[in-house]
Amino acid sequence: MPPSLWRDGDFRRLWGGQTASQLGEHASLVILPLIAVLTLDADAGQLGALRAVGQAPILLLSLFVGAWVDGWHTRTVMVSADLGRALALGAVAVLGLLGGLGLPTLFVAAFTVGALSVFFDVAYQTSAVRLVRRDRWVQGNSALEGSRSAAQIGGPALGGMSVSVLSAPIAAVGGALFFALSFLSITRIRRPESLPERTEGAPGVRRRILEGLRFVTHDPTLRAIGLASAVFQFSFAAFTTGYLLFLPRELHLSGAVVGLTLAATGPGALLGSLAAARLPAGFGYGPVLVTAAVVGDGVLLCVPVLHGSAAVTIPVLLAVNVVFGAFGQLVNVTIMAVRQAVTPDRMQGRVAATITFVGMGSTPLGSLLGGVLATTWGLRAGLLLTAVALLGSPISIALSPLARLGRVLPATRADTHGSACRADGAARSAHP
Repeated sequence: MPPSLWRDGDFRRLWGGQTASQLGEHASLVILPLIAVLTLDADAGQLGALRAVGQAPILLLSLFVGAWVDGWHTRTVMVSADLGRALALGAVAVLGLLGGLGLPTLFVAAFTVGALSVFFDVAYQTSAVRLVRRDRWVQGNSALEGSRSAAQIGGPALGGMSVSVLSAPIAAVGGALFFALSFLSITRIRRPESLPERTEGAPGVRRRILEGLRFVTHDPTLRAIGLASAVFQFSFAAFTTGYLLFLPRELHLSGAVVGLTLAATGPGALLGSLAAARLPAGFGYGPVLVTAAVVGDGVLLCVPVLHGSAAVTIPVLLAVNVVFGAFGQLVNVTIMAVRQAVTPDRMQGRVAATITFVGMGSTPLGSLLGGVLATTWGLRAGLLLTAVALLGSPISIALSPLARLGRVLPATRADTHGSACRADGAARSAHP
């Protein structure tokens, strides 16, 4: 049996930097909107627009970044993105202290952080391919995806509590510190990074982007992953816009309590990561995907029907978020392993970016829709509608080839030039 991946110091540095970066990224996704809601008294439409601006780079940049990063040293890309995001949040803090903080500043900061996050996320996924051996997939994937999923809630929890307990400028500084920690960790990776061989007459960025799109659209498994991700991300973006308004304004919870309830998804994500290392091989990848998606997405239907005092609503919200985190993480890790298995090494960056583009590209529209629904139909009705829409994702999985996967991962597909990919590739990236 090969030694534990945790004995690899360079992997620990990648994981530590990726974890800090994800915490900073997801903290900023809540810090900036909560500053808008609690400090600048933004309405539902303004909140939806702010979240849409922060998510727009996913739609605008993902395909380009995927094709571009494949030919670059990923660590340079990651540390540059960390530095830029730290400076953006630092600017928010400075303007806040000087009394010049307003919605335009938040819009610029949200777009900057969002754009640089696209670069970092594609780069760290590609870096994992070059750093970790194929026989460490499960361990490496569980570690990276576990920290990413935990950060998706741990970051917002820290962001929510920092905005409520501390001042807005200090909350922004806290987010910037996470990016600084990531910068320091990744710069300490010692192992030389080998780039894919460049052949004479190698295609340009536009052609590489088209190759990635064709590879995903022509493969039934990747196409199903992209569709399920798109349905989920669009609906969840709309749900989250309403959710961030529903908790403080309908349930009258403070920012600190909002952060606490969101934090419950972190322990759930840890449980999901542990389960993902065993359940698919025992019950089959398809059955695990369908069941986990139905339970994880379906539990959010409990949120819009909540009424009553905080003594009732807070325990229910905590339980809902634990379940959502656990089963959502189980879906993430399982999908990630399937996607990695069918993708050739030379296509990893482009496939990751293409599925991110397909899945996350619709989130700006989802965020705007969530604001519109909250304004026109009311917070509770809008939240219920978006929670129902989330069930479209498990339905699409159940009707796709993903549901028929057994206990063994599918074979790697032929690459775009028709040659079979070698079986001794490195570990791949996380599910978008």
